[in-house]
Amino acid sequence: MDIKKTLGKRIQDFRKSRNLTQEQLAEFIGIDTISLSKIETGRNYPTAENLAKIATIFNVEVYELFIDDNIKSNDELLSEINEGITKISKDNKKLHILSAVVRKLTA
Repeated sequence: MDIKKTLGKRIQDFRKSRNLTQEQLAEFIGIDTISLSKIETGRNYPTAENLAKIATIFNVEVYELFIDDNIKSNDELLSEINEGITKISKDNKKLHILSAVVRKLTA
C-alpha cells in the first residue's frame, strides 16, 4: 500500500473509532468534507498544519498516522529486516545509513 493510502486509511480508522463523521472531523480541522474525503481515500495529502491538527484531535503523534495497521510478529519483522539487509549488503552508502539509524534506535 502506498503512503498516501496508508495515511488516508489510518485517518479514516481513527475517525471511525471515535465515532466521528467526515463532516465533524472536517469541521474540527477547518477543511471541507470533499477535501477530507480525498485525504481518506489517498488521493491527496493533508497540509503539515492539518496533519498536526489531525494528530492532536486523535491524541496521537504524527508518525503514528503513517504506521500501517498490519501488525506483524517479531519473527516476521526480523525476517523482513534481514531480507532488506541482504538486499543492500553491497551498497556501502545504504549500509552506513542503516547503521546510523540502528545506532540512534539503540542509544
